[in-house]
Amino acid sequence: MSSTSSESAQKPLTILIAADTYPPHINGAAQFCLRLATGMTARGHDVHVMACREDGGPMFTQKRPEATVHRLRSRPVPTHEYFRVCLPWEIKRDIKALFDVIKPDVVHVQSHYMIGEHVVYEAARRGIRIVATNHFMPENLNPFLPFPQWFKNIVGRVSWRDMGKVMSQADVVTTPTPLAAKAMHEHAFLRKVLPLSNGIESGNYELAEGETAPRNPYPTLAFVGRLAEEKHIDVLIDAVAKTPAELDLHLVVVGGGEVKNALKAQVEKLGLSSRVTFTGLISDEELREIYLKADLFVMPGTAELQSLVTLEAMSASTPVILANAMALPHLVDEGVNGYLFIPNDSDDLAAKITKVMSLPPQERAAMGEASHAMVARHGLSKTLDTFEDIYRGGSYEDHAV
Repeated sequence: MSSTSSESAQKPLTILIAADTYPPHINGAAQFCLRLATGMTARGHDVHVMACREDGGPMFTQKRPEATVHRLRSRPVPTHEYFRVCLPWEIKRDIKALFDVIKPDVVHVQSHYMIGEHVVYEAARRGIRIVATNHFMPENLNPFLPFPQWFKNIVGRVSWRDMGKVMSQADVVTTPTPLAAKAMHEHAFLRKVLPLSNGIESGNYELAEGETAPRNPYPTLAFVGRLAEEKHIDVLIDAVAKTPAELDLHLVVVGGGEVKNALKAQVEKLGLSSRVTFTGLISDEELREIYLKADLFVMPGTAELQSLVTLEAMSASTPVILANAMALPHLVDEGVNGYLFIPNDSDDLAAKITKVMSLPPQERAAMGEASHAMVARHGLSKTLDTFEDIYRGGSYEDHAV
């Protein structure tokens, strides 16, 4: 490598991340964007994020520890308690103006909707390198569409088509898992999609040297995530009701979302109010404590492209029971670190929960250790290394296996 190219490889980049969902939103895509921005800033790059405002009003810019964040004008979604969308005719001019100011070397869009779509178009017009990551499945839209399923199916097909149209303009397209890449091949007709884990800082959820985490006074299951229809938390609550009374299993549900009230009503109806706790949104420190104290983590969602919260629980040495759907089977070695259950089948889930929670503590601990070992390949540093190389010109072929 010449000295000129070597210097170029070390030169800090100006990176623009386009995120249709970003903290304070609580979901995997938003958390990934935050970690990506934080990681790239720590590596010396000038990082900018375009995201929607959390309230009404014009675009504004805020300097945050992880990046310079540009909040675009947005509108509320009537069917969601906090989600907002940016309307194209309200943001196109601001996006163009921000490109003039930021002058990015590379843009990294996180979806093909709204902000991501128009950032791609503007970057393509200016000849700027484009990286696109997909965190989306059509099922994610279902709770926000008050229409019959046949109409939702049409919306899903149109969304896949639009994904292909927008992301085909990117220099490199990524998604968190091989299964998601396959879906994008089949439905969005994108030929080269690089499976690349979102990555986690596994050390954040491990016990520090000399640290102990006393278990709860009762055996505890944990769920973490947005309280949304496609997460099927109602199936988990039904399953808890079907476990043997002598196990006295308790469930902690972490997160907020549009089905919260319905879930609380279900708990009351089943007489589980003393055994199911809804924490709402909590701090990172409180979340870490829940992972470390839980005896079992359960994810009943059926539209998970990776499930960062499951990886976080696994890094805290927790056994898992996951729905046998989408990317979740990649996180289970049956009988070693946990089990899969038939999606939406509360009887099967109850049987698997009972099986794990009836094990001697040392056998359950061994399952948790196996979970911890499996997380090693999802380290955030490796993910950041790969994206940094792609930003500098690395190709799909450079990283495909």
